[in-house]
Amino acid sequence: MKLTFEHQELLKSVNIAMKAVSSKTTMPILECILIDASADQIRFISNDMELGIETIAEGTIIERGMVALHAKTFSEIIRRLPASTVTIETNENYLTRITCEKAKFDIPGQAGDTFAYLPIVERNASVSITQFTLRQMINQTIFSTAANETNKIMTGELFEMNSGNLRIVALDGHRIAIRMQELGADVENRRVIIPGKTLQELSRIIDGGLEDPVTIYFSDNHVIFEFDQTMVLSRLIDGEYFSVDQMLSNDYETKVSIQKQELINCINRASLLVRESDKMPVILNIGENTMQLSINTAIGSMDEAMDIEMEGKDIRIGFNPKFLLDALRVIDDEVVTMYFIGPVAPCYIRDEEGKYNYIVLPVNIAR
Repeated sequence: MKLTFEHQELLKSVNIAMKAVSSKTTMPILECILIDASADQIRFISNDMELGIETIAEGTIIERGMVALHAKTFSEIIRRLPASTVTIETNENYLTRITCEKAKFDIPGQAGDTFAYLPIVERNASVSITQFTLRQMINQTIFSTAANETNKIMTGELFEMNSGNLRIVALDGHRIAIRMQELGADVENRRVIIPGKTLQELSRIIDGGLEDPVTIYFSDNHVIFEFDQTMVLSRLIDGEYFSVDQMLSNDYETKVSIQKQELINCINRASLLVRESDKMPVILNIGENTMQLSINTAIGSMDEAMDIEMEGKDIRIGFNPKFLLDALRVIDDEVVTMYFIGPVAPCYIRDEEGKYNYIVLPVNIAR
C-alpha cells in the first residue's frame, strides 16, 4: 500500500477516527485505526464495539492495500509532522513508513483483515437536521447525563420523535434538561436512548454548519449519523426511559426574570469560596424585586444582591451552584425566567416558546 495526503486533510481524518478508538480493551486490535485503501477511496475506520466511525480521507492512492496502525502512536506522529505532503507506505509484513519532508518514521502495523469492521445495519427510519442545530441540542442537554453507570439509562439521552418534533431529554437524578426542535417534516414516531459518550464525540466532530445536514438512521439496536463523508455508528441503550412528562409542571408560586450573564457572574464569584469536596449550596433569597445570593463556607462568605422582575411570593431556596451554571451557560437568551413552586420543590428554567426546559432540584438548607 502506498498513499499520499496533504497534512491538514490527513490530520483531520485521523482526529475524527480517534474518537472511537478504545482506550481500555483486552483486544489490541481495537487500539488501532484501520486504513482501508483496497478500493477507490481511502477510509479510516475505528471501532470500540460500542461506537464506530468511518470517514473518507482526501488523499491519493498510488498502490492499494490496507493496514491497522496503533492509533495513539499514529496520531501523535501525524500531529507533529510539518504542514506538507505525507506519504504512507507498507511492505508485505505491514511495516509502515511515514514520510514528510525530512522526517521518516517506521512503525509496525497489523493485517487489516483482523480488524473489527463496523456492523452492517438495516436502516429502518431516518430524520435530517442541520449540524448546527444538532450540536446545539446536544450541548444544551449532555451535561445532565449521569457520569457513572449505576443506572445505564441515565448515561444516555432520550431522542423522541413525535408529530414532526424532536425532543432530547437527559437526567441524572438531580436535574433534567429538555430541548425541543421542530423538524419541518413528518417523521416516524420513535423513542431511542443514545449513549452520552456517542453524542459527546459527535458534537466534537460535526462542524456545526447552518445549512450542512446530518442524516440520522435508526434500527432496532443501532443509530447512524451520516455527514461530510463520515459515518458515526453507535449501539443504543436497551430499556424504557423515564416518563419525564410526569415530572413537568406549569404551576408556580414565584416567577423571576433576571439578566442571565449577571446571574452567571454572581454564581461564579460565589463558587470561589467552594472547595470541590464541600458541595456547599448557594442560597437565593427572593423578594421585593431583589435576589440576594449568599454562600457561607470554611473559606469565607459572600452576599450579593441583584435586581430582578418577580411575580408571586417571597422565597428562600438553595442550589448546587454547578447545576445552575451548567444550565445557564448553554441558554442563548439574555434574560432567563425561573419558576419556583416552593423551597423544597424543583426550580424550572424555561423559555416561552418551549424550546428548552431545565429542572433543578434544590438542596435542603437550614433556616
